[in-house]
Amino acid sequence: MLKQVFFSIVRSVIPGIIVLSMLSSCKKEEQAPEIPYVYVQFQLNPNSTEYINLNAVGGWETVYGGYQGILIYRLSLNEFAVFERACPYDPLKEGAQIRVDESSSTCTCPVCGSKFIMTDGTPYGGPSHFPLKQYQTMYDGLMLYVSN
Repeated sequence: MLKQVFFSIVRSVIPGIIVLSMLSSCKKEEQAPEIPYVYVQFQLNPNSTEYINLNAVGGWETVYGGYQGILIYRLSLNEFAVFERACPYDPLKEGAQIRVDESSSTCTCPVCGSKFIMTDGTPYGGPSHFPLKQYQTMYDGLMLYVSN
């Protein structure tokens, strides 16, 4: 009788212990600090002399807009990557605005030192493990349309 009571208690307690240990071992995924929302919708001709640096693949330009400015990078003749310039590590910190490096294929936050790849905004150095905020693009062969 005592054995049956003991095994009954063990059978009812062990699943609870297993569930609790599994829940306590799960880590909450870190969320990127929120970059304040600013409505973005504009178009430009990346082949014009006004945006001469975008005329070639691998070229880039910064334009006004977004929260801390917008960075446009030409991936190919028909593809562009457009990013918010606010550093995703601490976007509210003064001066945390990414700048393009001399190589023109990476950019860096002068405040925290985070580094990002220009083709997709992936972080590869510094404290940030959050990518750059990317805007939607559509290119029709003449005009580049950017929006959020």
